[in-house]
Amino acid sequence: MPVADDSLSATSTVAPPPSPGRSQEAFVLLAAVQVVLVLAITMLSVALPTVRTELGLSVAQLTLISAAYGLSFGGLLLLGGRIADLYGRRRVFVAGTALFGLASAVGGFAPDVTTLLTARLVQGAGAAFAAPAAMALAVSLHQAPRARARAMGIWGALAPLGAAVGTLVSGAAIVWFSWRWTFLVPTLVAVVAVLLAPRVLPRDAGAPAGGKVDVLGAVLATAGLSLLSYGLVHAAETAWTSAAVTVPSVLGVVLLAAFALVERRAPDPLLPPGFLVSRRRATALWAVLIASAGTATMFFLLSLYFQQVADLSPLRTSAAFLPFTVVLLAVGPLGGRLVARFGSRTVIAAGLLLAAAGLLLLGRLTDHSPYAGPVLAGLLLLPAGIALVFSAATITMLNDVPAEQSGLAGGVVNTALETGPTIGLAVLASLAASHTAGLTGGATARTAAEASGYAFAFTTAGVVFAVSALAAVLLLRGQSRHDVPADRA
Repeated sequence: MPVADDSLSATSTVAPPPSPGRSQEAFVLLAAVQVVLVLAITMLSVALPTVRTELGLSVAQLTLISAAYGLSFGGLLLLGGRIADLYGRRRVFVAGTALFGLASAVGGFAPDVTTLLTARLVQGAGAAFAAPAAMALAVSLHQAPRARARAMGIWGALAPLGAAVGTLVSGAAIVWFSWRWTFLVPTLVAVVAVLLAPRVLPRDAGAPAGGKVDVLGAVLATAGLSLLSYGLVHAAETAWTSAAVTVPSVLGVVLLAAFALVERRAPDPLLPPGFLVSRRRATALWAVLIASAGTATMFFLLSLYFQQVADLSPLRTSAAFLPFTVVLLAVGPLGGRLVARFGSRTVIAAGLLLAAAGLLLLGRLTDHSPYAGPVLAGLLLLPAGIALVFSAATITMLNDVPAEQSGLAGGVVNTALETGPTIGLAVLASLAASHTAGLTGGATARTAAEASGYAFAFTTAGVVFAVSALAAVLLLRGQSRHDVPADRA
Protein backbone atom coordinates (compact mmCIF):
# COMPACT_ATOMS: atom_id res chain seq x y z
CA MET A 1 0.00 0.00 0.00
CA PRO A 2 1.50 3.39 -0.94
CA VAL A 3 2.24 5.87 1.77
CA ALA A 4 -0.65 8.28 2.16
CA ASP A 5 -0.03 11.75 0.75
CA ASP A 6 0.25 14.57 3.28
CA SER A 7 -2.48 16.43 1.45
CA LEU A 8 -4.90 13.72 2.45
CA SER A 9 -3.92 13.20 6.08
CA ALA A 10 -2.09 14.92 8.86
CA THR A 11 0.79 12.52 8.67
CA SER A 12 2.01 9.61 6.60
CA THR A 13 1.25 6.81 9.01
CA VAL A 14 1.58 3.78 6.74
CA ALA A 15 4.96 2.28 5.93
CA PRO A 16 5.52 -0.27 3.19
CA PRO A 17 4.43 -3.74 4.35
CA PRO A 18 7.08 -6.12 5.69
CA SER A 19 8.17 -9.30 3.94
CA PRO A 20 5.53 -12.06 3.48
CA GLY A 21 6.88 -14.10 6.38
CA ARG A 22 6.96 -11.10 8.68
CA SER A 23 3.50 -10.05 7.46
CA GLN A 24 2.09 -13.37 8.65
CA GLU A 25 3.71 -12.92 12.05
CA ALA A 26 2.33 -9.39 12.27
CA PHE A 27 -1.17 -10.50 11.30
CA VAL A 28 -1.15 -13.27 13.92
CA LEU A 29 -0.06 -10.77 16.58
CA LEU A 30 -2.79 -8.28 15.61
CA ALA A 31 -5.42 -11.04 15.44
CA ALA A 32 -4.46 -12.34 18.88
CA VAL A 33 -4.94 -8.89 20.41
CA GLN A 34 -8.28 -8.41 18.62
CA VAL A 35 -9.53 -11.74 19.99
CA VAL A 36 -8.44 -10.79 23.52
CA LEU A 37 -10.18 -7.40 23.31
CA VAL A 38 -13.47 -9.24 22.71
CA LEU A 39 -12.59 -12.12 25.02
CA ALA A 40 -12.32 -9.60 27.87
CA ILE A 41 -16.08 -9.06 27.63
CA THR A 42 -17.33 -12.65 27.77
CA MET A 43 -14.71 -13.94 30.19
CA LEU A 44 -15.91 -11.65 32.96
CA SER A 45 -19.58 -12.17 32.08
CA VAL A 46 -19.37 -15.84 33.02
CA ALA A 47 -17.45 -14.96 36.20
CA LEU A 48 -19.86 -12.28 37.47
CA PRO A 49 -21.71 -14.50 39.99
CA THR A 50 -18.38 -15.51 41.55
CA VAL A 51 -17.14 -11.90 41.59
CA ARG A 52 -20.34 -10.80 43.31
CA THR A 53 -19.93 -13.40 46.05
CA GLU A 54 -16.23 -12.73 46.72
CA LEU A 55 -16.41 -8.92 46.75
CA GLY A 56 -19.91 -8.66 48.24
CA LEU A 57 -21.35 -6.61 45.38
CA SER A 58 -24.90 -5.41 44.97
CA VAL A 59 -26.84 -6.06 41.76
CA ALA A 60 -26.37 -2.40 40.76
CA GLN A 61 -22.60 -2.59 41.28
CA LEU A 62 -22.43 -5.83 39.32
CA THR A 63 -24.32 -4.21 36.44
CA LEU A 64 -21.91 -1.26 36.40
CA ILE A 65 -18.86 -3.53 36.34
CA SER A 66 -20.40 -5.60 33.56
CA ALA A 67 -21.21 -2.53 31.46
CA ALA A 68 -18.13 -0.37 32.20
CA TYR A 69 -15.82 -2.01 29.65
CA GLY A 70 -18.33 -1.68 26.82
CA LEU A 71 -19.21 1.91 27.75
CA SER A 72 -15.64 3.22 27.44
CA PHE A 73 -14.73 0.84 24.60
CA GLY A 74 -17.71 1.73 22.41
CA GLY A 75 -17.71 5.40 23.34
CA LEU A 76 -14.07 6.05 22.43
CA LEU A 77 -13.71 3.94 19.26
CA LEU A 78 -14.29 6.74 16.74
CA LEU A 79 -11.73 8.89 18.53
CA GLY A 80 -9.30 5.98 18.69
CA GLY A 81 -9.60 5.34 14.96
CA ARG A 82 -9.08 9.00 14.08
CA ILE A 83 -6.03 9.33 16.33
CA ALA A 84 -4.53 6.19 14.78
CA ASP A 85 -4.91 7.75 11.32
CA LEU A 86 -3.35 11.01 12.45
CA TYR A 87 -0.48 9.91 14.67
CA GLY A 88 0.51 6.44 13.53
CA ARG A 89 -1.21 3.06 13.71
CA ARG A 90 1.66 1.20 15.38
CA ARG A 91 2.18 3.95 17.96
CA VAL A 92 -1.50 4.00 18.87
CA PHE A 93 -1.77 0.19 18.81
CA VAL A 94 1.14 -0.22 21.24
CA ALA A 95 -0.11 2.55 23.53
CA GLY A 96 -3.68 1.22 23.56
CA THR A 97 -2.59 -2.37 24.14
CA ALA A 98 -0.26 -1.30 26.95
CA LEU A 99 -3.05 0.66 28.64
CA PHE A 100 -5.41 -2.30 28.21
CA GLY A 101 -2.84 -4.67 29.72
CA LEU A 102 -2.07 -2.39 32.66
CA ALA A 103 -5.75 -1.96 33.49
CA SER A 104 -6.29 -5.72 33.17
CA ALA A 105 -3.51 -6.33 35.70
CA VAL A 106 -5.06 -3.85 38.13
CA GLY A 107 -8.44 -5.58 37.70
CA GLY A 108 -6.86 -8.96 38.36
CA PHE A 109 -5.64 -7.81 41.77
CA ALA A 110 -8.53 -5.45 42.59
CA PRO A 111 -9.38 -5.59 46.32
CA ASP A 112 -12.68 -3.72 46.09
CA VAL A 113 -15.46 -2.60 43.76
CA THR A 114 -14.04 0.90 43.15
CA THR A 115 -10.71 -0.44 41.92
CA LEU A 116 -12.41 -3.07 39.78
CA LEU A 117 -14.81 -0.57 38.20
CA THR A 118 -11.99 1.88 37.44
CA ALA A 119 -9.92 -0.92 35.92
CA ARG A 120 -12.80 -1.93 33.63
CA LEU A 121 -13.29 1.65 32.42
CA VAL A 122 -9.58 2.13 31.68
CA GLN A 123 -9.39 -1.35 30.13
CA GLY A 124 -12.13 -0.36 27.69
CA ALA A 125 -10.39 2.92 26.88
CA GLY A 126 -7.19 1.07 25.99
CA ALA A 127 -9.16 -1.34 23.82
CA ALA A 128 -10.82 1.58 22.01
CA PHE A 129 -7.43 2.79 20.79
CA ALA A 130 -5.92 -0.65 20.13
CA ALA A 131 -8.81 -2.13 18.10
CA PRO A 132 -9.11 0.35 15.20
CA ALA A 133 -5.32 0.69 14.97
CA ALA A 134 -5.02 -3.11 14.80
CA MET A 135 -7.55 -3.32 11.96
CA ALA A 136 -5.81 -0.53 10.03
CA LEU A 137 -2.46 -2.29 10.44
CA ALA A 138 -3.98 -5.58 9.29
CA VAL A 139 -5.24 -3.85 6.13
CA SER A 140 -1.83 -2.31 5.44
CA LEU A 141 -0.11 -5.72 5.58
CA HIS A 142 -1.83 -6.91 2.39
CA GLN A 143 -1.48 -4.99 -0.87
CA ALA A 144 -3.04 -7.46 -3.32
CA PRO A 145 -6.87 -7.13 -3.34
CA ARG A 146 -7.60 -10.84 -3.03
CA ALA A 147 -5.01 -11.33 -0.31
CA ARG A 148 -6.52 -8.39 1.55
CA ALA A 149 -10.01 -9.84 1.12
CA ARG A 150 -8.89 -13.18 2.55
CA ALA A 151 -7.22 -11.44 5.48
CA MET A 152 -10.27 -9.26 6.19
CA GLY A 153 -12.50 -12.31 5.89
CA ILE A 154 -10.52 -13.93 8.69
CA TRP A 155 -10.48 -10.67 10.64
CA GLY A 156 -14.24 -10.41 10.48
CA ALA A 157 -14.61 -13.75 12.26
CA LEU A 158 -12.31 -12.77 15.14
CA ALA A 159 -14.96 -10.95 17.18
CA PRO A 160 -17.37 -13.90 17.51
CA LEU A 161 -14.37 -16.18 17.96
CA GLY A 162 -13.19 -14.04 20.87
CA ALA A 163 -16.64 -14.21 22.42
CA ALA A 164 -16.71 -17.99 22.09
CA VAL A 165 -13.17 -18.52 23.39
CA GLY A 166 -13.88 -16.20 26.31
CA THR A 167 -16.80 -18.35 27.35
CA LEU A 168 -14.74 -21.54 27.13
CA VAL A 169 -11.68 -20.19 28.96
CA SER A 170 -13.62 -18.45 31.71
CA GLY A 171 -15.48 -21.58 32.72
CA ALA A 172 -12.23 -23.49 33.16
CA ALA A 173 -10.53 -20.56 34.92
CA ILE A 174 -13.34 -20.19 37.46
CA VAL A 175 -13.47 -23.90 38.29
CA TRP A 176 -9.72 -24.57 38.40
CA PHE A 177 -8.22 -21.23 39.44
CA SER A 178 -10.01 -17.95 40.19
CA TRP A 179 -12.17 -15.34 38.50
CA ARG A 180 -9.11 -13.07 38.64
CA TRP A 181 -7.63 -15.01 35.74
CA THR A 182 -10.31 -13.46 33.53
CA PHE A 183 -8.18 -10.31 33.90
CA LEU A 184 -4.74 -11.89 34.12
CA VAL A 185 -5.02 -13.86 30.86
CA PRO A 186 -5.59 -10.64 28.84
CA THR A 187 -2.71 -9.06 30.77
CA LEU A 188 -0.29 -11.76 29.63
CA VAL A 189 -1.36 -11.46 25.99
CA ALA A 190 -1.05 -7.67 26.11
CA VAL A 191 2.48 -7.85 27.56
CA VAL A 192 3.61 -10.25 24.83
CA ALA A 193 2.01 -8.08 22.13
CA VAL A 194 3.68 -4.89 23.35
CA LEU A 195 7.09 -6.60 23.48
CA LEU A 196 6.76 -8.13 20.00
CA ALA A 197 5.15 -5.16 18.24
CA PRO A 198 8.39 -3.25 17.50
CA ARG A 199 9.88 -6.39 15.94
CA VAL A 200 7.04 -7.59 13.72
CA LEU A 201 4.73 -4.65 12.96
CA PRO A 202 5.51 -2.19 10.14
CA ARG A 203 6.88 1.12 11.33
CA ASP A 204 4.81 4.26 11.05
CA ALA A 205 6.17 6.22 8.09
CA GLY A 206 7.25 9.67 9.17
CA ALA A 207 6.52 11.62 12.32
CA PRO A 208 3.19 13.12 13.37
CA ALA A 209 2.78 16.42 11.53
CA GLY A 210 0.26 18.74 13.06
CA GLY A 211 -2.89 16.70 12.70
CA LYS A 212 -5.91 18.15 14.46
CA VAL A 213 -8.40 16.16 16.49
CA ASP A 214 -12.02 17.26 16.36
CA VAL A 215 -12.30 17.78 20.12
CA LEU A 216 -15.96 18.85 20.15
CA GLY A 217 -16.94 15.97 17.90
CA ALA A 218 -14.98 13.53 20.06
CA VAL A 219 -16.71 14.75 23.23
CA LEU A 220 -20.18 14.58 21.66
CA ALA A 221 -19.63 11.14 20.10
CA THR A 222 -18.10 9.65 23.25
CA ALA A 223 -20.74 11.08 25.59
CA GLY A 224 -23.60 10.24 23.22
CA LEU A 225 -22.58 6.63 22.63
CA SER A 226 -21.78 6.07 26.31
CA LEU A 227 -25.08 7.53 27.56
CA LEU A 228 -27.12 5.62 24.99
CA SER A 229 -25.35 2.38 25.89
CA TYR A 230 -25.78 3.07 29.62
CA GLY A 231 -29.52 3.57 29.18
CA LEU A 232 -29.90 0.42 27.11
CA VAL A 233 -27.94 -1.63 29.66
CA HIS A 234 -30.56 -0.73 32.29
CA ALA A 235 -33.39 -1.57 29.86
CA ALA A 236 -32.49 -5.24 30.21
CA GLU A 237 -33.28 -5.19 33.94
CA THR A 238 -35.98 -2.54 34.41
CA ALA A 239 -38.94 -1.00 32.60
CA TRP A 240 -38.23 0.89 29.39
CA THR A 241 -40.18 3.85 30.77
CA SER A 242 -38.06 4.17 33.92
CA ALA A 243 -35.83 7.22 34.36
CA ALA A 244 -32.74 5.00 34.46
CA VAL A 245 -33.46 4.06 30.84
CA THR A 246 -35.14 7.10 29.30
CA VAL A 247 -32.97 9.92 30.68
CA PRO A 248 -29.54 8.64 29.55
CA SER A 249 -30.95 7.20 26.32
CA VAL A 250 -32.64 10.45 25.29
CA LEU A 251 -29.58 12.49 26.26
CA GLY A 252 -27.43 10.10 24.25
CA VAL A 253 -29.61 10.47 21.14
CA VAL A 254 -29.60 14.27 21.49
CA LEU A 255 -25.81 14.37 21.77
CA LEU A 256 -25.40 12.06 18.77
CA ALA A 257 -27.72 14.31 16.75
CA ALA A 258 -25.60 17.29 17.81
CA PHE A 259 -22.51 15.30 16.78
CA ALA A 260 -23.96 14.79 13.28
CA LEU A 261 -24.62 18.54 12.94
CA VAL A 262 -21.17 19.51 14.21
CA GLU A 263 -19.43 17.11 11.84
CA ARG A 264 -21.02 18.83 8.83
CA ARG A 265 -19.20 22.05 9.67
CA ALA A 266 -16.00 20.78 11.29
CA PRO A 267 -12.82 21.45 9.24
CA ASP A 268 -11.32 18.11 10.39
CA PRO A 269 -14.37 15.97 11.27
CA LEU A 270 -14.02 12.93 13.47
CA LEU A 271 -16.43 11.12 11.12
CA PRO A 272 -16.62 12.67 7.63
CA PRO A 273 -20.33 13.24 6.80
CA GLY A 274 -20.10 11.29 3.54
CA PHE A 275 -18.45 8.22 5.07
CA LEU A 276 -21.70 6.32 5.69
CA VAL A 277 -23.67 7.74 2.74
CA SER A 278 -22.60 4.76 0.65
CA ARG A 279 -25.44 2.24 0.52
CA ARG A 280 -23.04 -0.69 0.59
CA ARG A 281 -21.22 0.62 3.67
CA ALA A 282 -24.46 1.35 5.50
CA THR A 283 -25.84 -2.12 4.71
CA ALA A 284 -22.59 -3.79 5.77
CA LEU A 285 -22.59 -1.80 9.00
CA TRP A 286 -26.18 -2.89 9.75
CA ALA A 287 -25.16 -6.51 9.12
CA VAL A 288 -22.28 -6.17 11.61
CA LEU A 289 -24.59 -4.51 14.13
CA ILE A 290 -27.27 -7.22 14.13
CA ALA A 291 -24.74 -10.06 13.84
CA SER A 292 -22.95 -8.84 16.96
CA ALA A 293 -26.30 -8.31 18.69
CA GLY A 294 -27.42 -11.85 17.85
CA THR A 295 -24.14 -13.42 18.93
CA ALA A 296 -24.01 -11.65 22.29
CA THR A 297 -27.67 -12.36 23.03
CA MET A 298 -27.24 -16.02 22.15
CA PHE A 299 -24.32 -16.39 24.57
CA PHE A 300 -26.16 -14.55 27.33
CA LEU A 301 -29.54 -16.29 27.06
CA LEU A 302 -28.18 -19.74 26.27
CA SER A 303 -25.77 -19.51 29.22
CA LEU A 304 -28.76 -18.77 31.46
CA TYR A 305 -30.66 -21.66 29.89
CA PHE A 306 -27.81 -24.12 30.43
CA GLN A 307 -27.26 -23.12 34.07
CA GLN A 308 -30.75 -22.21 35.30
CA VAL A 309 -32.93 -24.56 33.25
CA ALA A 310 -30.65 -27.45 32.25
CA ASP A 311 -28.73 -27.17 35.58
CA LEU A 312 -25.26 -27.40 34.02
CA SER A 313 -22.11 -26.29 35.87
CA PRO A 314 -20.10 -23.30 34.58
CA LEU A 315 -17.50 -25.67 33.13
CA ARG A 316 -20.09 -27.82 31.34
CA THR A 317 -21.81 -24.66 30.14
CA SER A 318 -18.55 -23.50 28.60
CA ALA A 319 -18.04 -26.90 26.97
CA ALA A 320 -21.55 -26.78 25.50
CA PHE A 321 -20.46 -23.84 23.32
CA LEU A 322 -17.54 -25.78 21.83
CA PRO A 323 -19.39 -26.62 18.55
CA PHE A 324 -19.96 -22.89 18.02
CA THR A 325 -16.21 -22.25 18.28
CA VAL A 326 -15.27 -25.15 15.99
CA VAL A 327 -17.64 -23.99 13.24
CA LEU A 328 -16.35 -20.42 13.50
CA LEU A 329 -12.78 -21.62 13.05
CA ALA A 330 -13.81 -23.70 10.03
CA VAL A 331 -15.98 -21.15 8.22
CA GLY A 332 -14.28 -17.85 9.10
CA PRO A 333 -11.28 -18.25 6.76
CA LEU A 334 -13.62 -19.03 3.84
CA GLY A 335 -15.36 -15.65 3.89
CA GLY A 336 -12.84 -13.78 1.75
CA ARG A 337 -12.76 -16.48 -0.92
CA LEU A 338 -16.54 -16.66 -1.08
CA VAL A 339 -16.84 -12.88 -1.46
CA ALA A 340 -14.24 -12.97 -4.26
CA ARG A 341 -16.28 -15.64 -6.04
CA PHE A 342 -19.89 -14.70 -5.36
CA GLY A 343 -19.82 -11.06 -4.20
CA SER A 344 -20.65 -9.45 -0.87
CA ARG A 345 -24.40 -9.32 -1.57
CA THR A 346 -24.72 -13.10 -1.87
CA VAL A 347 -22.43 -13.93 1.06
CA ILE A 348 -24.00 -11.43 3.48
CA ALA A 349 -27.53 -12.55 2.57
CA ALA A 350 -26.61 -16.24 2.82
CA GLY A 351 -24.92 -15.68 6.16
CA LEU A 352 -27.94 -13.85 7.56
CA LEU A 353 -30.23 -16.66 6.39
CA LEU A 354 -28.04 -19.34 7.98
CA ALA A 355 -27.94 -17.38 11.22
CA ALA A 356 -31.72 -16.89 11.05
CA ALA A 357 -32.19 -20.65 10.68
CA GLY A 358 -29.97 -21.28 13.70
CA LEU A 359 -31.85 -18.75 15.83
CA LEU A 360 -35.24 -20.13 14.78
CA LEU A 361 -34.07 -23.61 15.79
CA LEU A 362 -33.06 -22.23 19.19
CA GLY A 363 -36.56 -20.76 19.27
CA ARG A 364 -37.87 -24.31 19.71
CA LEU A 365 -36.26 -24.65 23.14
CA THR A 366 -38.23 -26.17 26.00
CA ASP A 367 -37.21 -27.03 29.54
CA HIS A 368 -36.77 -30.65 28.42
CA SER A 369 -34.93 -30.08 25.12
CA PRO A 370 -32.02 -32.51 24.67
CA TYR A 371 -28.69 -30.96 23.79
CA ALA A 372 -28.47 -33.09 20.63
CA GLY A 373 -31.56 -31.43 19.20
CA PRO A 374 -32.45 -27.82 18.41
CA VAL A 375 -29.66 -26.60 20.71
CA LEU A 376 -26.84 -28.35 18.87
CA ALA A 377 -28.38 -27.61 15.47
CA GLY A 378 -28.61 -23.94 16.35
CA LEU A 379 -25.02 -23.91 17.62
CA LEU A 380 -23.89 -25.30 14.26
CA LEU A 381 -25.90 -23.10 11.89
CA LEU A 382 -25.66 -19.80 13.77
CA PRO A 383 -21.83 -19.55 13.82
CA ALA A 384 -21.62 -20.54 10.15
CA GLY A 385 -23.90 -17.66 9.25
CA ILE A 386 -22.30 -15.22 11.68
CA ALA A 387 -18.80 -15.97 10.34
CA LEU A 388 -19.92 -15.28 6.76
CA VAL A 389 -21.69 -12.05 7.75
CA PHE A 390 -18.77 -10.65 9.72
CA SER A 391 -16.25 -11.60 7.04
CA ALA A 392 -18.22 -10.26 4.06
CA ALA A 393 -19.38 -7.12 5.86
CA THR A 394 -15.85 -6.28 7.03
CA ILE A 395 -14.53 -6.68 3.48
CA THR A 396 -17.35 -4.49 2.17
CA MET A 397 -16.70 -1.77 4.75
CA LEU A 398 -12.95 -1.63 4.04
CA ASN A 399 -12.86 -2.43 0.32
CA ASP A 400 -12.88 1.14 -1.03
CA VAL A 401 -11.71 3.06 2.04
CA PRO A 402 -8.66 5.29 1.36
CA ALA A 403 -5.50 4.35 3.24
CA GLU A 404 -5.63 7.55 5.28
CA GLN A 405 -9.09 6.58 6.62
CA SER A 406 -8.49 2.90 7.46
CA GLY A 407 -8.18 3.67 11.18
CA LEU A 408 -11.48 5.55 11.05
CA ALA A 409 -13.09 2.62 9.22
CA GLY A 410 -11.79 0.29 11.92
CA GLY A 411 -13.30 2.56 14.55
CA VAL A 412 -16.69 2.55 12.80
CA VAL A 413 -16.74 -1.25 12.39
CA ASN A 414 -15.71 -1.80 16.00
CA THR A 415 -18.31 0.71 17.20
CA ALA A 416 -20.98 -1.44 15.53
CA LEU A 417 -19.41 -4.53 17.12
CA GLU A 418 -19.65 -2.93 20.56
CA THR A 419 -23.03 -1.22 20.18
CA GLY A 420 -24.79 -4.25 18.72
CA PRO A 421 -24.57 -6.42 21.86
CA THR A 422 -25.85 -3.57 24.03
CA ILE A 423 -28.90 -3.07 21.81
CA GLY A 424 -29.48 -6.79 21.35
CA LEU A 425 -29.31 -7.60 25.04
CA ALA A 426 -31.52 -4.65 25.96
CA VAL A 427 -34.26 -5.58 23.51
CA LEU A 428 -34.15 -9.38 23.52
CA ALA A 429 -33.47 -9.86 27.24
CA SER A 430 -36.42 -7.56 27.95
CA LEU A 431 -38.62 -9.59 25.60
CA ALA A 432 -37.53 -12.83 27.25
CA ALA A 433 -38.17 -11.47 30.76
CA SER A 434 -41.58 -10.06 29.79
CA HIS A 435 -42.64 -13.31 28.14
CA THR A 436 -41.47 -15.32 31.15
CA ALA A 437 -43.30 -13.04 33.59
CA GLY A 438 -46.52 -13.55 31.67
CA LEU A 439 -46.28 -17.31 32.16
CA THR A 440 -45.00 -17.66 35.72
CA GLY A 441 -48.20 -16.22 37.16
CA GLY A 442 -50.14 -19.24 35.94
CA ALA A 443 -49.66 -22.95 36.19
CA THR A 444 -46.44 -23.01 34.14
CA ALA A 445 -43.38 -24.15 36.10
CA ARG A 446 -40.57 -21.65 36.53
CA THR A 447 -38.06 -23.52 34.37
CA ALA A 448 -40.62 -24.06 31.62
CA ALA A 449 -41.53 -20.37 31.68
CA GLU A 450 -37.88 -19.32 31.50
CA ALA A 451 -37.21 -21.68 28.59
CA SER A 452 -40.25 -20.30 26.79
CA GLY A 453 -39.00 -16.74 27.33
CA TYR A 454 -35.59 -17.55 25.88
CA ALA A 455 -37.23 -19.33 22.94
CA PHE A 456 -39.43 -16.31 22.23
CA ALA A 457 -36.37 -14.02 22.16
CA PHE A 458 -34.50 -16.37 19.81
CA THR A 459 -37.50 -16.56 17.47
CA THR A 460 -37.76 -12.78 17.37
CA ALA A 461 -34.06 -12.49 16.56
CA GLY A 462 -34.42 -15.11 13.83
CA VAL A 463 -37.19 -13.11 12.15
CA VAL A 464 -35.05 -9.93 12.27
CA PHE A 465 -32.16 -11.79 10.65
CA ALA A 466 -34.39 -13.20 7.90
CA VAL A 467 -35.83 -9.76 7.10
CA SER A 468 -32.32 -8.31 7.10
CA ALA A 469 -31.22 -10.96 4.59
CA LEU A 470 -33.96 -9.79 2.22
CA ALA A 471 -32.94 -6.17 2.80
CA ALA A 472 -29.32 -7.02 1.97
CA VAL A 473 -30.39 -8.59 -1.32
CA LEU A 474 -32.33 -5.45 -2.27
CA LEU A 475 -29.89 -2.82 -1.00
CA LEU A 476 -26.75 -4.48 -2.35
CA ARG A 477 -28.28 -5.03 -5.77
CA GLY A 478 -25.61 -4.72 -8.42
CA GLN A 479 -22.78 -5.87 -6.14
CA SER A 480 -20.95 -8.78 -7.72
CA ARG A 481 -17.76 -10.77 -7.50
CA HIS A 482 -16.00 -7.60 -8.62
CA ASP A 483 -16.30 -6.44 -5.01
CA VAL A 484 -12.80 -7.93 -4.78
CA PRO A 485 -10.68 -6.90 -7.78
CA ALA A 486 -8.32 -9.39 -9.34
CA ASP A 487 -4.74 -9.24 -8.13
CA ARG A 488 -2.34 -7.49 -10.44
CA ALA A 489 0.37 -9.55 -12.03
